[in-house]
Amino acid sequence: MAVAKNPQNKPLNNRSTRFIMIALLVILVISIFYSFGNVNGPEELSNSTFINLLENGGITSVEVSPLAGETNYRAYKVSGQLLDDAYYISYFANDDELMQARDIIYQFNNDGLLANDIDYEFVPGATYNLLNIIFPIILVAGVVIMLVVMMRGGNNANKQAFDFGKSRAQVSKNQKTTFDDVAGADEEKEELKEIIDFLKNPKKYMELGARIPRGVLLVGPPGTGKTLIARAVAGEANVPFYFVSGSDFLEMFVGVGASRVRDMFKTAKTHAPCILFIDEIDAVGRQRGTGLGGGHDEREQTLNQLLVEMDGFGHNSGVIVMAATNRVDILDPALMRPGRFDRQVYVGRPDIKGRVEILKVHSRNKKINPNITFQEIARRTPGFTGADLENLMNEAALLAARENKPQIELPHIDEAVDRVMMGPAKKSRVFSKKEKEIIAYHEAGHAVIGIKLENANIVHKVTIIPRGQAGGYNLMLPKEEHAFLQTKQNLLEMIIGLLGGRVAEEVIFNEISTGGHNDLQRSTAIARSMITEYGMSERLGPITYEKDSDTVFLGRDYGKSKNFSEQIATEIDKEVRGIIHECYDKAKTLIEKHIDLLKTIAHYLLEVETLTKEDIDEIVETNKLSRFDDVLASELNEVEKTEDTSEEAKNESQEEKTELKD
Repeated sequence: MAVAKNPQNKPLNNRSTRFIMIALLVILVISIFYSFGNVNGPEELSNSTFINLLENGGITSVEVSPLAGETNYRAYKVSGQLLDDAYYISYFANDDELMQARDIIYQFNNDGLLANDIDYEFVPGATYNLLNIIFPIILVAGVVIMLVVMMRGGNNANKQAFDFGKSRAQVSKNQKTTFDDVAGADEEKEELKEIIDFLKNPKKYMELGARIPRGVLLVGPPGTGKTLIARAVAGEANVPFYFVSGSDFLEMFVGVGASRVRDMFKTAKTHAPCILFIDEIDAVGRQRGTGLGGGHDEREQTLNQLLVEMDGFGHNSGVIVMAATNRVDILDPALMRPGRFDRQVYVGRPDIKGRVEILKVHSRNKKINPNITFQEIARRTPGFTGADLENLMNEAALLAARENKPQIELPHIDEAVDRVMMGPAKKSRVFSKKEKEIIAYHEAGHAVIGIKLENANIVHKVTIIPRGQAGGYNLMLPKEEHAFLQTKQNLLEMIIGLLGGRVAEEVIFNEISTGGHNDLQRSTAIARSMITEYGMSERLGPITYEKDSDTVFLGRDYGKSKNFSEQIATEIDKEVRGIIHECYDKAKTLIEKHIDLLKTIAHYLLEVETLTKEDIDEIVETNKLSRFDDVLASELNEVEKTEDTSEEAKNESQEEKTELKD
């Protein structure tokens, strides 16, 4: 298992070590070539061939040395160069052959001609170059020792070759995260306090015979702080925190995952008490034997080993296994049984109170206008997770810094909310005048429904500035957040609000556009769920006809199981169509009844592009928008002050005033 490096032990495979390694390898190669001579080797000549060449002047040098190990007779090795500088080798069987060759050499060397002299040398005995034998051995041994030392003290990339079956878990002994860093999860923290107490005072529980949960599974949507809570538990208990991802167990080689699981638990038990945290456990803990093509053998072996290790703990061993997932529905039942993961803690999206606390945590080091309350920000962000809120405050700080502001203002937070929900504004996108009018009336239609429908959501913002794939959007928030329940009337009014934009287009322009595409999808999905899942149809009764499929490995396209006849399917379609038509008619009645308000909101949207809740309240009460009318009046006054006395200038001024009034 990977552990924290000792700062005093510096890794050996730095740049200088690599240079030494390369130099050693080069010297080894050179010595090998030197020891074994030419790769092609000398030409071997028979004795008769050698004598013929010697008599005809084809030999330029001769070196004779006795062969070692010869006991019955004197044999000699002959080597040297030919006339064309090529190397040769030959052998004499006895002294007579040696004397014959020596006589021939003496004749050439004593004829008075230097051009045909032959270099002759007799080496009395066999010579051994011990350096040529020992030096390569020393080099090879040095390279092997260097490799072993580097793999023991080098970085993780080199150690993987030797530690392939070792766990990839990382340990953090000095954990600084505490429950003070976790906000909006009071119930979850209370649930985990007894685990902290057990890690601090295990004797109290052991004397009573109590068994602390061996495993705690943190379940919830992404970004709700499951990993943060696990780190905070380790920080509060002041114990080592082993962190590993579920995907770290799986490799292309069979058996590696099971080996890593064994190694991980072995190391954790030697450092008990500690917390072993497995993030995204669904990567390795999926149900066995499922899928279109059968099970995944390597993953199932890893899961089996995980089950064995978790069930093999001794009581009160001091190792607490914590895991996190947002797909608890696909985990293997054997993993979820008591004795393995005894306890499930659901970490959901925070309510408005929780969001206030989370915003306080993420605003500790940020300069915010004191007049801005966290309650106001939390009210604008229903459904946001802790990660969303952290991103929101970071985006607001970036926007303030971009404008060189000394602190974060409310417009920065408002823009950050829009960026997190819909993406950055695309002000460069060009719309035709007709398109802009359609978008303005579409968004105004949503706003009118939200204003005039009794139990509808409150309109907080309307804009026709495009963001993402939307030409504009309407921020409508509920008066009170619904944590669990939605009534039938709430769902119907939600559908009416979604259809308000399309109805406004039809009433004003007597035609419809593609702008309501997403609204129709959402309203149809709500209506179908009312009939098939919630049993809200008087005609079909309180029966669930569709549900999320248990065969989650078939993919999202197969996400619904339908156990009903074709006749029931026809009835469901009729009921859905009836709900949509009924809500459409109600939306049309409201729009036609308050068409003046629709036109006023659309008019100001075309002028200022964005209306806040305060602007909308003012329009509803006074049928005017003072911030725009005041600017218009000041522009008219400026025009009147600059009027020229000439008739032509007066006419131009009158035309300009008329245009502004229009």
